[in-house]
Amino acid sequence: MVNHAHLHATHPAIVARLKRAAGHLRSAIAMIEVGRPCTELAQQLHAIEKAVATAKKQLIHDHIDHCLDYAGDERATHGHSLAEFKEISKYL
Repeated sequence: MVNHAHLHATHPAIVARLKRAAGHLRSAIAMIEVGRPCTELAQQLHAIEKAVATAKKQLIHDHIDHCLDYAGDERATHGHSLAEFKEISKYL
């Protein structure tokens, strides 16, 4: 079941980026299995790392921009927005 409350305009782009990274990860595994040079593997793994890091950063920024801001005064008065910000910012 999909929780539409947590879907944002950027999520399809994030999903696409992660699917590409997953494909690159499968390629990296295959490269290891067939004995490709370590420099090629390092390059592939670096690209995977960057793709995942970019997706994570986009997701967190989107959450901060939309979820915390959208939470409004009600949650802010209870300290929830600040607590949620602190929780998610540890993943930056």
